[in-house]
Amino acid sequence: MIGRLSGTLVEKQPPQIVIDAGGVGYEVDVPMNTFYQLPATGSPVSLFTHLVVREDAHLLFGFASRDEREAFRRLIKVSGVGARIALAILSGMTCDELAVAVAAEDIKRLSAVPGIGKKTAERLVLELRGKLATGALLATPGGLPLATTPDEKSDIVSALLALGYNEKEAAAAVKPLPADVGVSDGVRLALKNLMKG
Repeated sequence: MIGRLSGTLVEKQPPQIVIDAGGVGYEVDVPMNTFYQLPATGSPVSLFTHLVVREDAHLLFGFASRDEREAFRRLIKVSGVGARIALAILSGMTCDELAVAVAAEDIKRLSAVPGIGKKTAERLVLELRGKLATGALLATPGGLPLATTPDEKSDIVSALLALGYNEKEAAAAVKPLPADVGVSDGVRLALKNLMKG
C-alpha cells in the first residue's frame, strides 16, 4: 500500500494531478478540497494516499490530511459508494461538514452531492454515524503545509463531544455561532445554547 507520496507537482488537471517522485510520475486523483490547496506546478508537495486495486486498474487517491483520507476510507466501505462517489462527496464538503451532516442526519445536504440519491444518503447516515472525526488539521506533518488554519467550529464541536454531548447536540449548538468566534468563546456560547435547549 502506498500511504504517502512526496515529490514535485508537475501537472494539475482537476481532479487529477501528477507528482514526480524520484523520476516516476504518479497520477493521483484528489478531491477538490485538496486540489484548491495545492501549490503551483513545479513546487514540492506531499499527500497522504490510498491505493485502490481493481482488475482493470490501480488507482491512487491523494489527500491533504489524514482525516480526509480516513473519511475516504470509511466512505468506500459503505455499500453503493465507490471511490469516484467518495471523491465527489469530499469535493462537495469538508470532512467536518460531512461529519456534521451525518451526525445531524441531514439527508438533503448529503443527497445534494452528484451521484448520491436519497437511499444512499440514508445509508451513509446509518453506516457512518459516530465514525467520522471532526477537527481535521489540514497539514502534512514534516511536509509542505497544504492548508490554512483548522476550522474553529470543528474544535468547538470536538470540545463539546469531549464534554459528553452527542454529535447531534454539538452540531446544533455550534450552528448559530458567528463564523469568526474563537474556541473558548465558542464553547462558552455553545454551552449556553445547549442549556437553553
